Amino acid sequence: MLKKWLFISLIALIFSSCSKYQKLLKSSNYDLKYEMAVKYYEKGDFTRAYNLLEELQGIFRGTAKAEKVNYYLAGSHYGKKEYILAGYHYGMFARTFPQSEWAEEAYYKSAYCAYLNSSPSSLDLTYTVEGIKSLQMFIDKYPQSSHVAECNRLVDELRERLELKAYNNAKLYYQLTDYKAAVVALKNVLSDYPDTKYHEDIQYLIMKSAFTLAEKSVEHKKKDRYQMTIDEYFVFVDEFPQSKKIKEAERIYAKSKKYLNQS
Repeated sequence: MLKKWLFISLIALIFSSCSKYQKLLKSSNYDLKYEMAVKYYEKGDFTRAYNLLEELQGIFRGTAKAEKVNYYLAGSHYGKKEYILAGYHYGMFARTFPQSEWAEEAYYKSAYCAYLNSSPSSLDLTYTVEGIKSLQMFIDKYPQSSHVAECNRLVDELRERLELKAYNNAKLYYQLTDYKAAVVALKNVLSDYPDTKYHEDIQYLIMKSAFTLAEKSVEHKKKDRYQMTIDEYFVFVDEFPQSKKIKEAERIYAKSKKYLNQS
């Protein structure tokens, strides 16, 4: 009986709360709406807070309450994990209230939302590029901020996503047996990301792509392509003399050298 009574009481409380909230939404008492929006927001009830704040944004424009309304509105989107909208509203807040005590935090949150919107390396990376740009702009604007170290870490993470995407795209040419395109694309990755952690694998694939291209070429193109293979072999062994792929590289070199000696 006690459990049944508690359940009924809970249901009644929920319905009462919903009824009061619906009345509040229809009310024209904007000061009360503001007070309750702040309470809902600070309790983490971002959906109810947002429904009130969206209306109050226009009502309190140009007043002393506008600053908190706009900041909490952005925070409501953030709390609901609507990061595209949150980033937009945080950015608007930072531009509209540059002297606010929350301006730096809003600028950071806008950049952080761009990071949260970034896609995994296998998908479109438009937001990854935007994230890097936004985070770097924050670092430049607030070089003494406590968020700078975190922003630098996030920038490195996003750049690594771009690097991995470029590497996978270039490697795809090799997997599709378009070896000429593979050589060009892999070299472009090294040009764009000279310190890439995939350097050894990329250099090896360049050599192997050149070798396979030479093997499959028409006779009058073989000589130049085997010579290119040898050139890439020397680059590989010079940069990675302890590589586990050295034996395979030496096999490629020997076959290429043999063809040139016989031609």
